[in-house]
Amino acid sequence: MSLTPEQIAAANKANLEALVSLTHKAFESIEKLVELNMQAARNTLEENAAHAKAVLSAKGPQELAALQTEYVKPAQEKALAYGRQVYDIAASTQAEVSKLAEAQLATAKEKFTELVDQAAEKAPKGSESAVAAVKTAMANADAAFESVQKAARQAVSLAETNLKTLSETAAKATGRR
Repeated sequence: MSLTPEQIAAANKANLEALVSLTHKAFESIEKLVELNMQAARNTLEENAAHAKAVLSAKGPQELAALQTEYVKPAQEKALAYGRQVYDIAASTQAEVSKLAEAQLATAKEKFTELVDQAAEKAPKGSESAVAAVKTAMANADAAFESVQKAARQAVSLAETNLKTLSETAAKATGRR
């Protein structure tokens, strides 16, 4: 079982392409977060300035209290919307990275299986147990990866449920339904 220079070059090229793709996904996610944060900061600055002007021109304590009440409710809704957008960006990125990782793992598993099969064909008599042990180890690793993927999907589902619950609670707290 020996690898040819062409096989090594092809594997290196595939790994480099996967790394570049993953890096692009990471940068796209960072760009989205930066854009979201810049917009949120810009909006917050403008809203705070307008609110400060309104507070300074309030005619009395009742008007001031009304302004504060009027200001808090939309701020809570905006904070919740911001959190949802951050979550959406993170979930989207996680899904894309998982998809890339799964594809890479499937390709690597396929190549490794081919190598093991080639080695098994050329292996001397009596090495069947060693080949079987390698195949069992591969099956166990595959099962472990499936368990990790299942746990990750459950974690994402739990986060989505928690976000939904938080949204509903915040909606009730701000008085909108």
